[in-house]
Amino acid sequence: MAAILHGSARVTLDVDIVYDRGTPNLNRLAEVLQPLKPALRGASSGLPFKLDVTTLRNGLNFTLATDLGDLDLFGELTGGGSYNDLLPHSVDIDAFGVRFKVIDLVTLIRIKEATGRAKDREAIAELRVLLEEQSKH
Repeated sequence: MAAILHGSARVTLDVDIVYDRGTPNLNRLAEVLQPLKPALRGASSGLPFKLDVTTLRNGLNFTLATDLGDLDLFGELTGGGSYNDLLPHSVDIDAFGVRFKVIDLVTLIRIKEATGRAKDREAIAELRVLLEEQSKH
Protein backbone atom coordinates (compact mmCIF):
# COMPACT_ATOMS: atom_id res chain seq x y z
CA MET A 1 0.00 0.00 0.00
CA ALA A 2 2.89 2.38 0.75
CA ALA A 3 4.18 1.91 -2.80
CA ILE A 4 0.74 2.73 -4.25
CA LEU A 5 0.43 5.83 -2.08
CA HIS A 6 3.84 6.96 -3.37
CA GLY A 7 2.63 6.53 -6.97
CA SER A 8 3.30 2.89 -7.86
CA ALA A 9 1.07 1.35 -10.50
CA ARG A 10 1.43 -2.14 -8.97
CA VAL A 11 -1.68 -3.69 -7.48
CA THR A 12 -1.54 -5.19 -4.02
CA LEU A 13 -4.18 -7.43 -2.54
CA ASP A 14 -3.38 -6.82 1.11
CA VAL A 15 -2.51 -4.06 3.53
CA ASP A 16 0.69 -4.19 5.59
CA ILE A 17 0.76 -2.43 8.96
CA VAL A 18 3.78 -2.06 11.22
CA TYR A 19 2.30 -1.66 14.67
CA ASP A 20 3.51 -0.17 17.95
CA ARG A 21 3.91 -3.03 20.43
CA GLY A 22 3.18 -0.91 23.50
CA THR A 23 0.31 -2.21 25.65
CA PRO A 24 -2.08 0.70 24.96
CA ASN A 25 -1.73 0.17 21.21
CA LEU A 26 -2.08 -3.62 21.49
CA ASN A 27 -5.37 -3.02 23.33
CA ARG A 28 -6.60 -0.64 20.61
CA LEU A 29 -5.51 -2.94 17.80
CA ALA A 30 -7.22 -5.99 19.30
CA GLU A 31 -10.41 -3.97 19.90
CA VAL A 32 -10.52 -2.57 16.37
CA LEU A 33 -9.79 -5.89 14.65
CA GLN A 34 -12.17 -8.15 16.62
CA PRO A 35 -15.32 -7.11 14.67
CA LEU A 36 -13.47 -7.90 11.39
CA LYS A 37 -13.21 -11.60 12.37
CA PRO A 38 -9.45 -11.95 11.83
CA ALA A 39 -8.20 -15.45 11.01
CA LEU A 40 -4.74 -16.72 10.19
CA ARG A 41 -4.45 -16.63 6.41
CA GLY A 42 -3.56 -20.00 4.93
CA ALA A 43 -4.25 -21.94 8.14
CA SER A 44 -6.79 -24.75 8.19
CA SER A 45 -10.28 -23.53 9.04
CA GLY A 46 -10.44 -25.72 12.16
CA LEU A 47 -7.36 -24.17 13.75
CA PRO A 48 -8.45 -22.19 16.83
CA PHE A 49 -7.26 -18.59 16.72
CA LYS A 50 -8.23 -15.51 18.68
CA LEU A 51 -6.57 -12.19 17.95
CA ASP A 52 -6.46 -10.50 21.34
CA VAL A 53 -3.90 -8.60 23.40
CA THR A 54 -2.28 -11.81 24.63
CA THR A 55 -1.89 -13.17 21.10
CA LEU A 56 -0.46 -9.87 19.86
CA ARG A 57 1.94 -9.64 22.82
CA ASN A 58 3.12 -13.26 22.41
CA GLY A 59 3.42 -13.09 18.62
CA LEU A 60 5.15 -10.64 16.34
CA ASN A 61 4.05 -10.86 12.70
CA PHE A 62 0.62 -12.06 11.56
CA THR A 63 -0.83 -12.70 8.10
CA LEU A 64 -4.58 -12.38 8.49
CA ALA A 65 -7.74 -12.73 6.49
CA THR A 66 -10.49 -10.36 7.68
CA ASP A 67 -14.00 -9.45 6.61
CA LEU A 68 -12.48 -6.40 4.84
CA GLY A 69 -9.64 -8.29 3.13
CA ASP A 70 -6.13 -9.49 3.81
CA LEU A 71 -4.05 -7.72 6.46
CA ASP A 72 -0.43 -8.31 7.42
CA LEU A 73 0.53 -7.08 10.89
CA PHE A 74 4.24 -6.61 11.48
CA GLY A 75 5.80 -6.07 14.87
CA GLU A 76 9.07 -5.91 13.01
CA LEU A 77 10.15 -5.73 9.35
CA THR A 78 13.28 -7.26 7.85
CA GLY A 79 15.50 -4.36 6.86
CA GLY A 80 13.34 -1.84 8.70
CA GLY A 81 12.95 -2.83 12.32
CA SER A 82 10.09 -1.95 14.63
CA TYR A 83 7.44 0.75 14.56
CA ASN A 84 9.68 3.05 16.60
CA ASP A 85 12.63 2.38 14.27
CA LEU A 86 10.50 3.24 11.22
CA LEU A 87 8.70 6.29 12.63
CA PRO A 88 11.50 8.74 11.71
CA HIS A 89 11.40 7.31 8.16
CA SER A 90 7.70 7.94 7.63
CA VAL A 91 5.65 10.66 5.99
CA ASP A 92 2.09 11.75 6.70
CA ILE A 93 -0.41 10.97 3.95
CA ASP A 94 -4.09 11.80 3.59
CA ALA A 95 -5.94 8.97 1.87
CA PHE A 96 -9.24 7.14 2.22
CA GLY A 97 -10.56 9.99 4.36
CA VAL A 98 -7.91 9.61 7.08
CA ARG A 99 -4.41 10.86 7.84
CA PHE A 100 -1.78 8.24 8.61
CA LYS A 101 1.93 7.54 8.39
CA VAL A 102 3.55 5.69 5.48
CA ILE A 103 7.21 4.74 5.26
CA ASP A 104 9.21 6.91 2.88
CA LEU A 105 10.40 5.64 -0.50
CA VAL A 106 14.06 5.28 0.50
CA THR A 107 13.10 3.05 3.43
CA LEU A 108 10.55 1.12 1.38
CA ILE A 109 13.23 0.33 -1.20
CA ARG A 110 15.65 -0.75 1.55
CA ILE A 111 13.03 -3.07 3.08
CA LYS A 112 12.14 -4.61 -0.26
CA GLU A 113 15.84 -5.18 -0.99
CA ALA A 114 16.26 -6.87 2.41
CA THR A 115 13.38 -9.31 1.90
CA GLY A 116 14.90 -10.73 -1.27
CA ARG A 117 11.53 -11.91 -2.59
CA ALA A 118 11.08 -12.01 -6.37
CA LYS A 119 7.96 -9.82 -6.27
CA ASP A 120 9.84 -7.20 -4.24
CA ARG A 121 12.84 -7.22 -6.59
CA GLU A 122 10.43 -6.55 -9.47
CA ALA A 123 8.95 -3.55 -7.65
CA ILE A 124 12.29 -1.95 -6.74
CA ALA A 125 13.00 -0.61 -10.24
CA GLU A 126 9.69 1.24 -10.34
CA LEU A 127 10.19 2.57 -6.80
CA ARG A 128 13.62 3.92 -7.75
CA VAL A 129 12.08 5.78 -10.69
CA LEU A 130 9.44 7.24 -8.36
CA LEU A 131 12.19 8.29 -5.93
CA GLU A 132 14.11 9.96 -8.74
CA GLU A 133 10.97 11.84 -9.84
CA GLN A 134 10.24 12.82 -6.24
CA SER A 135 13.75 14.24 -5.78
CA LYS A 136 13.28 16.48 -8.85
CA HIS A 137 10.41 18.32 -7.16
